[in-house]
Amino acid sequence: MIPSDHFVRFYNEVFKFLDKRDGLRDYYDEISRHQDFHCRKLFKEKGLEGVEEYYRKIRVEENCDMDIERLGGHELLLRMNRCPSLSKAIDNDAGACPKYCLHCPGWVHPLYTRVGLYDVYDLKGLDEPACTEYICDDLEVARARRDELLKIRPKEQIICNFE
Repeated sequence: MIPSDHFVRFYNEVFKFLDKRDGLRDYYDEISRHQDFHCRKLFKEKGLEGVEEYYRKIRVEENCDMDIERLGGHELLLRMNRCPSLSKAIDNDAGACPKYCLHCPGWVHPLYTRVGLYDVYDLKGLDEPACTEYICDDLEVARARRDELLKIRPKEQIICNFE
């Protein structure tokens, strides 16, 4: 089995390779289709509760410094305080792919769209291995969150799966 440090470095280089060939979107879409097997039924049947259940397992499996919090009845907050993946990519003499942080929203956005959930990512950037994600089951709640974030963050850092 390949150690996680090497795996992260490997897919960081894959991201760079695919980005030069305009292939990242296709790659993310394929990963998303594979994640259907693991998540779609859970997310569709349990909604935000299913998403929370999934990420509580991921937090342990991937040793993430991540907070998971329900914000009212229609919104789930995932705050990645220190992304283990980006941290390893940064600690790499080859440098992180400029679009490295797009891999999470890249695969989850199509999946959330397929199950009727709305997502707002607040990406901090490659210099800070942290991000915040808001998953909503109500479009108006998601729009309000996006609009709130756009008042304090550059629009390039706010990634949504809706208009």
